[in-house]
Amino acid sequence: MDDFPILNKIQNPQDLRKLPPDEIASLPQEIRDRIIQATSQNGGHVGPNLGVVELTIALHLAFETPKDSFCWDVSHQGYVHKLLTGRNDGRFDGIRQENGLSGFLSREESPHDAFGAGHAGTCLSAALGMCMARDLKKDNNHVVAIAGDAAFTCGITLEALNNIACSTKKFILVLNDNEWSIAKNVGAFSRYFNELITNPVYDRLHKDAQTFLTKIPGGRSFMKLVSKAKRDTKELLAPSSIFEKLGIRYLGPIDGHDVETMVRFFEFAKDSDEPIVLHVLTRKGKGFPVALKEPEKWHGSGPFDAKTGESKPENPDSPPKYQDVFGQCLAALAVKDKSITGITAAMPAGTGLDALEKKIPDRFYDVGIAEEHAVLMAAGMAAQGLKPVCAIYSTFLQRAYDPIIHDVCLQNLPVTFCLDRAGLSPNDGPTHHGVFDLSFLRCVPNALVMQPKDEDELQDMLFTGISSGQPAFIRYPRGNGLGVTLKKSPETIEIGKAEVITQGETCSIWALGPFVENAKKLAEKLSAKYNFECSLVNVRFVKPLDVDLLIKHATSHDFIVVLEDNVMMGGLGSAIMESLQANDLQIPVKSFGWPDTFIPHGSSINEIRTKYGLDDQSILTFVENFINKRQKSPERAIA
Repeated sequence: MDDFPILNKIQNPQDLRKLPPDEIASLPQEIRDRIIQATSQNGGHVGPNLGVVELTIALHLAFETPKDSFCWDVSHQGYVHKLLTGRNDGRFDGIRQENGLSGFLSREESPHDAFGAGHAGTCLSAALGMCMARDLKKDNNHVVAIAGDAAFTCGITLEALNNIACSTKKFILVLNDNEWSIAKNVGAFSRYFNELITNPVYDRLHKDAQTFLTKIPGGRSFMKLVSKAKRDTKELLAPSSIFEKLGIRYLGPIDGHDVETMVRFFEFAKDSDEPIVLHVLTRKGKGFPVALKEPEKWHGSGPFDAKTGESKPENPDSPPKYQDVFGQCLAALAVKDKSITGITAAMPAGTGLDALEKKIPDRFYDVGIAEEHAVLMAAGMAAQGLKPVCAIYSTFLQRAYDPIIHDVCLQNLPVTFCLDRAGLSPNDGPTHHGVFDLSFLRCVPNALVMQPKDEDELQDMLFTGISSGQPAFIRYPRGNGLGVTLKKSPETIEIGKAEVITQGETCSIWALGPFVENAKKLAEKLSAKYNFECSLVNVRFVKPLDVDLLIKHATSHDFIVVLEDNVMMGGLGSAIMESLQANDLQIPVKSFGWPDTFIPHGSSINEIRTKYGLDDQSILTFVENFINKRQKSPERAIA
């Protein structure tokens, strides 16, 4: 910590505002070094945070949180904000780890975090709601929405833009334009922002305004004059931006790495009598050459060497990642079937769909951060005879729930959904855990819902889903597979049929996905201790559930154990108990899954599982306690 003499002086934003100009000028490099120091150990969103250092400093120099409110879109770029608001301590060193800071903003973490987030496109609507609340209460504080250019691929952002000018007169939007979301931005808005940046008329007006602000008294009056002229001359002086057509005053482009200039513009914005957008240009990864060179890789990184930027090497013998197995399999299937298309929402590499992009680019579609649109577009393709595959993380598919029901499943259209990151995303925390999808999909008619036990079965399920002719959902975890041998060509699985791995008596263990491996260990230990062989079932299909097998086991075993990587409410355990009830069967069921709470971030999956009693030892202890209680009852003695 001795390497950061200026940063260490700042315990709150008031301390920042007391710094002399020379120390403010030196502060950005210290902050970048501090971020690199922490993320090199834990990983994190490196590039986005390095890009907003000066922007965040300028915001805190011009505004006063928590009286004024910052609403950051996604909030993964909030590390600088955390460092300037009293969190430059051991918690920052442990960011994204157990007992460390969240990798996102959190209202529970600090009063300076006015609004939490983890998904894109939320900040304009949230900030507008804050502004309207302020207006109703007749307060005079400022609300600043900071949105990246990628947020404008979100429908929610456009819905908010439609309402701002007719809802409040005091709204400040900072458009942080770095031309990237996770991957390179796509679509018309990306091109439009580039036109604004390169438009010579806008650029000249902006430079003239900046000159006046910098050199003469009354600079703010000139800014108002320029903005009013652009409106009153009806585009004779300069073409109106889309923001101005929506009643939001536009100023830009502004150098997002010039603290002094940004502060002047923020001070002007505070006095604006209309909603205003400041178009700020930043470079993702600034100050770290390797991050500038590969923005997509450094959007979110694992641990790395702080000096060289080289990622800490993985074991070369590690099994392939689920996402890569999916991507390669889909690309191979698409070569054979020209009706197959692949759709991603701004995550070609993260989902593995970059394999299809490289092999068959004209059947690969990146729609930007627009999950609802992705699902509806897929529905349109399916209605015309194509076989679209939507690869969307489990947590992000939540955003498209209505189109899933209303447009895909209601019409029974053959769209295949591949839900990566099902289960925990440990370092990212509750906004990114994919633990709700079984619950929100089970209740939807026509949905085929499945999860593989390993990466080879993932290939079979992908082929099965595409071939099924109905809406199909395949969930699988983040990270590496088990290292099983992959078949050269995937095979279809009989829909609704579970796999019986071992046939035993007394105890029937029904496990899903990665918990099949845990179930194998549980069965071995129970067998060794109690002298009976457990039946072990790889459930595979949550909907339709293999009810015939369930009835058979319910009438031939003493109890059932269920293991799933989903919340227990509405998940696999619920499905099993509902089916037993529907068939008038009474048998004890012990279900293991995630409780009715939002699971926090942690260092690893195993660490979080242990905390919530889902590690191997905790599960074994619970089951043994259950068995021991039954053995004390003579009429229910086991073995």
